[in-house]
Amino acid sequence: MILNFLKRALILVGLASAASAAPQPAQPAARPALWQVSDPDTTIYLFGTIHLLPGDYEWRTPRFEKVVARSDSLVVETIIDPQHPQALAAVLAKLGYSPGLPPIAERVDPAKRPLLEAAMAKTGIPRAAFDRMETWAAAFTLLGVQFRSAGVAGKEGVEESLRQSFGAAGKPVGQLETNAEQLGFFDTLSEQAQRALLEGAVQAPDNFRADFGTMLRSWANGDVESIARTFNRDLADSPELRDALLEQRNVNWSKWIEKRLAQPGTVMVAVGAGHLAGPDSVQSLLESAGYRVKRIQ
Repeated sequence: MILNFLKRALILVGLASAASAAPQPAQPAARPALWQVSDPDTTIYLFGTIHLLPGDYEWRTPRFEKVVARSDSLVVETIIDPQHPQALAAVLAKLGYSPGLPPIAERVDPAKRPLLEAAMAKTGIPRAAFDRMETWAAAFTLLGVQFRSAGVAGKEGVEESLRQSFGAAGKPVGQLETNAEQLGFFDTLSEQAQRALLEGAVQAPDNFRADFGTMLRSWANGDVESIARTFNRDLADSPELRDALLEQRNVNWSKWIEKRLAQPGTVMVAVGAGHLAGPDSVQSLLESAGYRVKRIQ
């Protein structure tokens, strides 16, 4: 399930990535989930995003457009500027490389080494560079190759669309995490968890297109229950990943929202749909703290 989770994490949880989805067949009209939490002088809209989208995919409903127009600012998980990728690359270089690591081949099961070697050969990256990569960074690098092999390239996604809309209107765009903070969740994983990610990343994603189509339909239909079930299944045997990538971040973000409610204004908070699904979701944490969260789409 680790590979399934890592794919979903890039698509529905939100991790620093420059990938996007290849075109998919036409889909029914989308109505992705949207919530509102407010007090007398503050309104915060919570929108669950999908980080990869087919080109020209229609997902912005009239209700959603009204929410965008009402919002004074946008807050996303982290800001990745596709026009200036050097900042993210610098963070990855700082966090993702360390001296004295065992050779990368020794960090996977011997039976998986041929798959590892084949995946590394596709990257064009010198073989010795992988020996200096921390295991999680090697997993991300190789997963990108697997996505491209499955017909995934370029960059599309909800966050980029929203950033362009708010920027064009002269509205500020903020972030809940820096690139370093987001990648730091992987950097602090145990070596055992990192090696599980690496072994998953070298498995060819034969069912990627079907898997992506299922995720896209769940998101487009606002099917929060389906998203929650999927993540619960994928993370059943990985409590460390669940804690690091979902639970800790959801707690941090719910506290940020509570503090922001103390200031007047209207804000859209757009985060991966996986964070807004299930019993540990941001909305559930806010409701436990006494706030009323209303679904409006």
